[in-house]
Amino acid sequence: MDRYEGRPLARLVECYVLDAIGQLHDQHRRAMEKMEPHLARIYKTKGSWQQIVASVMEFPETMPATIERLWEKNLGIAKAQGAAVIPDEFAMAFVDQNFPELLSDEDAPQ
Repeated sequence: MDRYEGRPLARLVECYVLDAIGQLHDQHRRAMEKMEPHLARIYKTKGSWQQIVASVMEFPETMPATIERLWEKNLGIAKAQGAAVIPDEFAMAFVDQNFPELLSDEDAPQ
């Protein structure tokens, strides 16, 4: 099963994380910006896609900075071990560890 099948909010949060660490590809950024009106209707809120995701997830205003600090910490650890941190894997792990309910099978289509 696809990681995001029936779980679009998981991908939105991953994009939010990638944006917070400055690693969201321009193509994905443009796609997210085009989705803003649709997201506003679905989630009954207004603002940029980042504001909509933050509102839906009830993130504090400090969330992007918190994510960025965690990213920098992981980069430092990886560098010390001679390894690399892949941005997309970081975003997926962030969602997996902090918001496992977004990937719950209970919400997935049968």
